[in-house]
Amino acid sequence: MLAVRDLSVEVGGKLTLAGASFQVRTGDKVGLVGRNGAGKTSLFRVLAGDRPPFAGKVEVVGRFGYLGQEPPRMDAGITALAHVLSGRGLDELGTRLEKLRIQVEEDPSERNLARFARTQEAFEHADGYAAEAEVRRLCAGLGLQADRVDRPVAVLSGGERRRVELARILFAGADVLLLDEPTNHLDLDAKAWLLDHLRQYRGALLVISHDLELLDESIDRVLHLDEGTLVEYKGTYSQYKAQRAADEERRGKLAGRQAAEIQRLANLADSMRGQTAKRARTAKTLDKRVERLETTRITGPKAERGLQVRLPDPPHAGRTVLEVEGLTKGYGGPPVFEGASFALERGERILVMGLNGAGKTSLLRILTGLTDADGGSFSLGHGVSAGYFAQEHEGIQAGQTVVSQVLGKAPALKSTEARALLGMFGIRGDMAFQDAGTLSGGEKTKVALATLVAGGHNLLLLDEPTNNLDPPSREAIGRALAGWKGSMVLVSHDTDFVRALAPQKVLLLPDATLDYWTDDLLELVALA
Repeated sequence: MLAVRDLSVEVGGKLTLAGASFQVRTGDKVGLVGRNGAGKTSLFRVLAGDRPPFAGKVEVVGRFGYLGQEPPRMDAGITALAHVLSGRGLDELGTRLEKLRIQVEEDPSERNLARFARTQEAFEHADGYAAEAEVRRLCAGLGLQADRVDRPVAVLSGGERRRVELARILFAGADVLLLDEPTNHLDLDAKAWLLDHLRQYRGALLVISHDLELLDESIDRVLHLDEGTLVEYKGTYSQYKAQRAADEERRGKLAGRQAAEIQRLANLADSMRGQTAKRARTAKTLDKRVERLETTRITGPKAERGLQVRLPDPPHAGRTVLEVEGLTKGYGGPPVFEGASFALERGERILVMGLNGAGKTSLLRILTGLTDADGGSFSLGHGVSAGYFAQEHEGIQAGQTVVSQVLGKAPALKSTEARALLGMFGIRGDMAFQDAGTLSGGEKTKVALATLVAGGHNLLLLDEPTNNLDPPSREAIGRALAGWKGSMVLVSHDTDFVRALAPQKVLLLPDATLDYWTDDLLELVALA
């Protein structure tokens, strides 16, 4: 069980939550919703113990599992299998058991035999001998290919590492689960598997997601966070939307009636001033009534400020923007992909598709210069400037202000111009001077996109650029990129986003098959 009492959360000197109390009991499945920047991820970090609360108390009864938006730090040398096994401590226990077995073979003393027997009993009690099969089943359900489970986590992509961490949390058997955007990086089959798993989960679940299918199928209660206030609704996400719309309509009408009454009483008091003493006393009485009404006055629902993203025209480039010839990449074993070749013309867009682990992120990192290829080559055309959007937000540096992030990529900009650019992406007011490391995943996505715009690029390499964005932000950024005249190499599972961008070509990995894009391929986007 998770119990929260009078909790307040502060981010960048501003309270994103004030005096909230709620419980998530065993069997409850609760969705935490709100616009990007409302403070959902910051609340999760406090609930998980990653940062202290400003005030209030958080109590967790039972084992606890937390999946954050960013891939967790892992020991680069261990395999994915060992990391998942560590969820129950079976990695260390198994290693210890093997060492004791060797000791017994070398010295079958009574002491060594007793230590081996005790360790073996503990291993059996933890279902250690059946654990590997269970881990592989979980990883397969989450879309991690069998050969990737045996690879060191250092060679896995950010999306794969996040799935490994999710598998570790599920394997550990937590009584309380906090999942922040758990369907990010999951293909359609893996998402369906996770939805089914969460439906059958018997513990206490609190989940942040912009995946409307997950919210509709896997939750029975919604907590809406906005302007520092948490409001609870019973039912699925669709039921919450209907209830909230009715609440906002009712609140708007009440706010209108209160405003009209306050104005009527104020006008009546004003009309009585400067007349008889009796009327003056009545005016003072009316003034007090107005003051009391003002203290309990209800404001109508705020209209959400939508994004109006306008991208500047890209600098002129030569006709051929990018040439790729025979690129090959592996990580100590068979190549992840081999012989990738294509040419990208000015204004063209190519979608890179493939199953998880097929090398999509590796290809983009090679084209960015962050990773070396094992074979082949690529070259940028005349006047080409490439900008890279990394799905792990690698360019967002903790300890720097948000506006410094933008100015670092575009020093020619004035601070006011950088702030105006951030504002276009919804990063407004004091958020420009907030530590970039404290931003939510959705906010980091917006800052990274703003930084790309500031860089004045004419070739964009985009790796899952809509992850963590709420639906209105996804649509606005999709429209802006669809109308942009530069070139793009795109990786995305977002069907609507791909449809909006209408790529001309598609590169299928790991076979490196190049083809022309048709809308018939849309149904494969979510699968690959």
